This record gives sequence, structure tokens and C-alpha cells, in this order.
Amino acid sequence: MDFHALVSEARTCRRFAEDKPLSMADLEWLADCARLAPSARNAQDLRFILVGPGETCTRLFALTRWAGALKDWGGPQPGERPTGFIALLLPAKGNDLHLVDAGIAAQTMQLAAASRGWGCCIMQAFDHQAAPQLLAVPAEYAMTLVLAFGAANEKRVLAPMPTTGNAPYWRDAQGVHYVPKRELKDLVLARY
Repeated sequence: MDFHALVSEARTCRRFAEDKPLSMADLEWLADCARLAPSARNAQDLRFILVGPGETCTRLFALTRWAGALKDWGGPQPGERPTGFIALLLPAKGNDLHLVDAGIAAQTMQLAAASRGWGCCIMQAFDHQAAPQLLAVPAEYAMTLVLAFGAANEKRVLAPMPTTGNAPYWRDAQGVHYVPKRELKDLVLARY
């Protein structure tokens, strides 16, 4: 697949096919893709906690918050919840470069997931006290992001930015998820 097409397809996914769970080997493959991504100063300070299908996955799901812009939607219902999570950990005494590394790792895993037809939701909307306790995060690390994964079970479409410039995503009556994107001409400030 063309890389531009892959990036276009790698939209945030919030509904999954629970009857097609990802395996621990699938989650390990995703973490391995992130491991190979660039890292500031090649420090490779990020750590991962993999959560496959089962009780811990169910308990972690309960500690996440979904789609703040969709006020009338309470998140994935039974049957459409993620079947795996990867928690991204930074050194507790980290710096701004660690945040850049976390973004690179998260995007790498999202693109890797899309390359296999899986969905991914990168989120910081989780209980920042209970989730690290559930996953027994070591004291020298801080949980910065949680990535939810599963077989994608929703249609996601790029849409033109509304003339208002207001960028929230929305769903139509058929449940198709629309993500408005600004035109490149509106983002490039200069060419030299």
C-alpha cells in the first residue's frame, strides 16, 4: 500500500470486532515496530506494558474515556470493545524529548496496526491513578498513553474542513465516523 494511503486510512478507531481478538503475539509485533522507530539521542527510554484479551483488558477498558466530541455516545459497547492495549511508559523524571518519543512510538504502532487492517485508538483519557496501579507500573516510570487495539469494526472517512473551521469529528445516522482535515494549502505558511 502507498504510504500516503496508509496514513489516510490510519484514522482513530473506536469500535472493534471483539469476536476477532488480537493475540499477545500481535501486540508484541506492534511494540516491536515501535521499538525500531527513531528515538531522541537513541536513548530508547520508553517501556511498554502489553494487555491481551482477558480480565485485565476488561478492567483497563473500564478506566478509559472515549470520544469526548461525541457527547451522545458512551464509548464502545459490548461486542465492539478493544481486545488489547499497549501502555506507553516514560521515565518518571523524563523530559520533553521523551514526549516526542512517545508520539513517534504511538504513531508507529497506529500505522503498523492499519497496515494489517486493525484499529487503534491513542488515548490519554484514562484514569491516571487507577490504570498504573492496575498494571503495576514501576515507580521509576509514568504511564503517558494507552493505545487500544482490535480488529477495526467501523468505517472512518476523511472529510473537508467545515467553513466554520471547527474541527470536531462526527458520525452520521449510519454510524460512519467523519474526521475533518484542513487542506494542505491552508497549512503551508511559506515556501522558499
